[in-house]
Formats: sequence, structure tokens, C-alpha cells
Amino acid sequence: MEFKKDFLGLCGMKLGKDVSIGLAAVFDIFYPELIEIGDDSIIGYNTTILAHEFLVKEFRTGKVKIGKKVLIGANTTILAGVEIGDGASICAATLVDRDVPSGAFAKGNPMSIQVKK
Repeated sequence: MEFKKDFLGLCGMKLGKDVSIGLAAVFDIFYPELIEIGDDSIIGYNTTILAHEFLVKEFRTGKVKIGKKVLIGANTTILAGVEIGDGASICAATLVDRDVPSGAFAKGNPMSIQVKK
């Protein structure tokens, strides 16, 4: 596991302490330096994190920031320009297409967000 994190760091990703990355997780190959994952976060199996997108008439990039103590479930896709706040939980197979506040629970496609009170 340390080899994987070291390699991702060499590619330009910013990884906090004690980050866990599941098998087959895929990170943006063109712009890994735009991805940041905070301390104690877990990235689930087969998750995809993108920092760019091709559109019909344009090409866009956007920083992806995942906070501290975030749980990302398996088979989740996180799109470019998204920020996930500290302590948030993302259910498996969610398409994260917009920001998720700290401490919130997000699920589904389209994604719905439940903020803890």
C-alpha cells in the first residue's frame, strides 16, 4: 500500500497521512496534481476521480479536494471541480457531480445530499 501512495505522490497527487486507497481505484491520468485527499480518508474499491472533462466545444479542468476523515464507497465516480468536506460519507456507486458539505451523507445518481443536524 505504501508503494501505491508513494507512486501517486510522485505523480503529483497530494495525499494526507493514513489515506487508504482500495484496489482498482483510478485517478485522473492527465492531471493528478489537481487531486488532493486529506488525512484518514478512505477511497473505496473501483472509485474513479477525474480532474478534467471533454465537452463538445470545450475542455475543462478542475481541482478535486477530498477533506479529512472522508469515506468514499466502492464504484463511486467523482467529477472535476468537486470539493468534499471533512467527515463526509459518500455511498457506494454515487456520481459526485457537485460539492458535498462537511459531515454530510451523499448517495445516488443523481446525487442527493443529507446534511447531519
